[in-house]
Amino acid sequence: MLKDTLPSPAAARPPTRRYRTIFISDLHLGSPGCKAECLQDFLRHVESEYLYLVGDVVDGWRLRKRWFWPERHNQILHSLLERARRGTAVVYLPGNHDEALRKLIGSSLGGVRFLHDVVHKTADGRRLLVLHGDAFDGVCQDMRWLALAGSVAYDAALAVNSAVNHVRRRLGLRYWPLSAFLKAQVKAAVNFAARYELALAAEARRRAVCGVVCGHIHKPEIRVIDGVEYFNDGDWVESCSALVEHMDGRLELVHWAEQRELDLLPLRRPVTAAPAAKAAAAA
Repeated sequence: MLKDTLPSPAAARPPTRRYRTIFISDLHLGSPGCKAECLQDFLRHVESEYLYLVGDVVDGWRLRKRWFWPERHNQILHSLLERARRGTAVVYLPGNHDEALRKLIGSSLGGVRFLHDVVHKTADGRRLLVLHGDAFDGVCQDMRWLALAGSVAYDAALAVNSAVNHVRRRLGLRYWPLSAFLKAQVKAAVNFAARYELALAAEARRRAVCGVVCGHIHKPEIRVIDGVEYFNDGDWVESCSALVEHMDGRLELVHWAEQRELDLLPLRRPVTAAPAAKAAAAA
């Protein structure tokens, strides 16, 4: 958790960041792995005309095993619904962990539209297919028992991740997504991610759009695959990332844990100026 690095409500906040569109996924509310403090801080500082909830917002798999729902998770849901009430166009694309909500596809609830997928048109005219992406994960579709077993192992990795970062905070070090690092070192995981990305790019070509925005694999990424723009907005259990569209149509990955710790660095080390956050660039 990042609560030790975030300011109190009374502390001065940086100006609200205004975007045309925000894409977030894999919040996993209802799971201890959700970085709810960081997510809540992100929502306090950003506004947008469009907000896409790209699946796995609520972790139904985890909740069925053991109920976990702290008040902060309620506050996050309230914040998302409040945006819809204030006029933000909010679209919810249920994923595999919140698949029970797929029965709402085609309807609206509290101003939030539930869809299977959608084509988003950027300010500069590009058409992007937006979907969670689990339909292109063979493990989830063909071997559900293996996906559930993997979910248990993943929860364990997240618990270790929290313990490691607790120690790092005590040492004055920045947040480091250990579980993401471990996945990056495993050849099978790397190959799986590559196959997943190729499958999503192929679907975008089939649908005759410029690119695709997805989540699901917890691997934030911006790259071009065979002429198709591929965007993965990441997650809020490891990378604490979002994909944002600026008013001119430019798309950027925001790694909020890193940016906020940089923003807060002067509070912890007054003699050091906070460097500008480094944005991920498209290939």
